[in-house]
Amino acid sequence: MTPRPRDICRELLAALEASEGRRKSRRRDTTPDAIGLAIKRDLLERAVAADPEPEDFEAWLHEQCVSAGGVEGGVRAMALSILDEWRLAHEAEAFRDWLSRGAPSDDVSAAKPASDLDH
Repeated sequence: MTPRPRDICRELLAALEASEGRRKSRRRDTTPDAIGLAIKRDLLERAVAADPEPEDFEAWLHEQCVSAGGVEGGVRAMALSILDEWRLAHEAEAFRDWLSRGAPSDDVSAAKPASDLDH
């Protein structure tokens, strides 16, 4: 059975936690990274809510770019990233397995304060 975009996007949202951990640990200005991750998070959340049909997912992402108007560039970049990950989730069993396990990463633990790790 083909996973629905809602399911893959929900799992990709969990994977963003690791990205956020890596971003926070960098010694440079990560504002552009934060903006990109915010756009990606928004697109993923909208995909979960809209739950487009698998065969319509690429067209749905395109619609999100068109409706973004003047900020289409950043939305397009993140939509292409999501589309690549969507395709990879269908083609690479290891990636799909990693996503289904909650996208575990050492970066998530490193980003949490010590008090959160004690519980």
